[in-house]
Amino acid sequence: MTGVVVQVSISAGGVPNRPIERGDVTLRGIVGDGWRHPAFHGIPKRAILLITVEGLDEIRSMGFSVYPGALGENLTTSGLDRRALRVGQRFRCGGAVMRLTELRVPCGTLRVYGKEIGRALWDDRAMKSDPSSEVWGLSGFYASVTEPGVLFHGDSITLLT
Repeated sequence: MTGVVVQVSISAGGVPNRPIERGDVTLRGIVGDGWRHPAFHGIPKRAILLITVEGLDEIRSMGFSVYPGALGENLTTSGLDRRALRVGQRFRCGGAVMRLTELRVPCGTLRVYGKEIGRALWDDRAMKSDPSSEVWGLSGFYASVTEPGVLFHGDSITLLT
């Protein structure tokens, strides 16, 4: 499985994240990225949030005005099948390596895009880590960084294991 980085994004905290040209990735995430709720975000197992642009297209088709960076993701990718992504998979992305650690549970912060967005991105099967869920991966995946490096728009992202 191989894709491309459509956007690398950071914010001071909250949503949306804004695009940056270069992402310096450390074990704690992308340099310059902040978190409104550091008890939930910014810990090593949630250093990076990845969402597919194809998933964003699906969310837009549901009537929510989302775009790359809107949901707080650090990496927006193209070409990865969200339904095939699994916790534990490792990816090389630009000069960094990361491991998917957990499915992201949508939080109340996302309501700025519509009060029902959480329900649209999450269901009982996703809650039980069941990849047969129709909404599997729409809310994104958290990842830990196993090898720090640099990321750029247009870099490839490739499944390692």
